[in-house]
Amino acid sequence: MEVLIERKEGIEDKNERCNQNGVEIETFAALIEEEGLDSSSSCDIFLTSEITGHEEEEQSHSSSESSSPPSLGWPIQKAEALHRAMSHAEIQVPRVKLGNQGLEVSRLGFGCAGLTGGYSDPLSDEEGISVIKHAFSKGITFFDTANVYGANANEIMVGKALRQLPRDKIQLATKFGLLKVEADGMEVCGRPEYVRSCCEASLKRLGVDCIDLYYQHRIDKLVPIEDTMEELKKLVEEGKIKYIGLSEASPDTIRRAHAVHPITALQMEWSLWTRDIEEEIVPLCRELGIGIVAYSPLGHGFFGGRTAIESGPAVGLMSTHPRFTGENLDKNKVLYERVVKLASKYGCTSAQLSLSWLLHQGDDVIPIPGTTKIKHVDDNVGSLKVKFTAEDLKEITDAVAINEVAGARIHAGIELYSWRFVNTPSKSNNASEQDS
Repeated sequence: MEVLIERKEGIEDKNERCNQNGVEIETFAALIEEEGLDSSSSCDIFLTSEITGHEEEEQSHSSSESSSPPSLGWPIQKAEALHRAMSHAEIQVPRVKLGNQGLEVSRLGFGCAGLTGGYSDPLSDEEGISVIKHAFSKGITFFDTANVYGANANEIMVGKALRQLPRDKIQLATKFGLLKVEADGMEVCGRPEYVRSCCEASLKRLGVDCIDLYYQHRIDKLVPIEDTMEELKKLVEEGKIKYIGLSEASPDTIRRAHAVHPITALQMEWSLWTRDIEEEIVPLCRELGIGIVAYSPLGHGFFGGRTAIESGPAVGLMSTHPRFTGENLDKNKVLYERVVKLASKYGCTSAQLSLSWLLHQGDDVIPIPGTTKIKHVDDNVGSLKVKFTAEDLKEITDAVAINEVAGARIHAGIELYSWRFVNTPSKSNNASEQDS
């Protein structure tokens, strides 16, 4: 069946990109089943109803028409829903190089942390695996986990999912280095013996022989980064990991680590309302050929949909996040409404606008949004079809002015372990202290 949506000529305002009737020919087999049509039949559906802003005029068709092809006036709302669904089905997720060491990943990754809690109640293994498998079916092949997520449960769940997927098509990233995470601080370890023991344990939980990308989750301020990297280098040489990554590392730490063994990727928080890495970290990564993996690309779900801002994260650390509580949340809702308005203008959802904005920051930037819902996986993948001009990007950036964002990006205790505060002692100084 072909769905013909006739586009008006002379569209001048970007506000009409999505809301005007379109000129596209699409095949949508699910409509056949839904409408009770003969699956062997083919027909053209001409949708010529006017749409003004968000007001949609629907014309009902009688029950007698249900057994025949829909005709003029077929409900435009359903047409748009089908059009969106078809768009998701057609999207081909590109593959790109992450860093310059040879790792190739899907243009959009999937952050698995939320599957075992953090933002909401954890999913069962069956539910979590179904989300991972659905993401893979949509073209996402880059999956991110960590030993600390769900107290090892996340790696176990991801490992079970991997056994139902072609391992050679998956790029698996996990992390070590965090012993404890609480609002008032973190416990971090980067000692060589700990690095090795964590890697061995993760390999077993994941049920794999090799981890594609192994990150130091947070930097140990008491251990020279060279010591940590030397052990990671040995793991590469032994074939237990393929590529090395860092997360929340300072410029000095990045340079020193990269001198021991090339860093493939740096994972950092980056979103419309968290952009502090743009001035120093991003240029450094590009100088050294390090890819950038953006975690919390939807601002811990804030720009993912109205539910997030109305109720906020229900459990865990996010339930007391500075930007989701009290007056800060009320102020930040203003920013969200601006994003919603722009999303309407550009014919996409708020999540798609936010992810596409990040994707437009460079081909070396890989967002890894996470979700517990299959429909949100589809929505996120849809961001790959949203295109912006330089003027569009400026408009979106200006709409979420950093000086208007209320609240710190994370709890004060945890902030002390972020990239601005985690230089490690020099190798020479540490050796002198041990000899004395």
